[in-house]
Amino acid sequence: MGIGIINLIFTLIGINLIDRLGRKQLMYYGSFGYIISLSLVACAFFFSWEGLLIPIFLFLFIASHAIGQGAVIWVFISEIFPNHLRNAGQAFGSSVHWVLAAAIPSFVPLLFASIGPGTVFLIFAGMMVLQLLFVYFMMPETKGIPLEELSQKLSTTK
Repeated sequence: MGIGIINLIFTLIGINLIDRLGRKQLMYYGSFGYIISLSLVACAFFFSWEGLLIPIFLFLFIASHAIGQGAVIWVFISEIFPNHLRNAGQAFGSSVHWVLAAAIPSFVPLLFASIGPGTVFLIFAGMMVLQLLFVYFMMPETKGIPLEELSQKLSTTK
């Protein structure tokens, strides 16, 4: 129940902030929260921390997701594609998201058994460092830019 409550609260916060702070800013919050929370979960497994620490770290993960990527992805994929490709782009982006959202957790039990949960969470934290680099170097800010102007700005054809 706690995961659902945290997810709801931070999704509402993310939705409220997305047009004020921008997509990149929320992605930064989410990325840093992911890196911190997943690293802490990995440490908890490596150092056998017990008690409420792992659930607290996982709640931090859920909050980071909800305020960042969880809120941003749906707005971002609706803005990033040019008008003539928007329908197909959104369908493709949503499909890739949901396929990977199902596939990655499906491998977690196998990975836990083969390389251990601490290593799995450390790899996940490393992937979030790569995400942070993507946001910093490649992700365009779409806040406040009309779709037609954004389409021109992102177009590779001149």
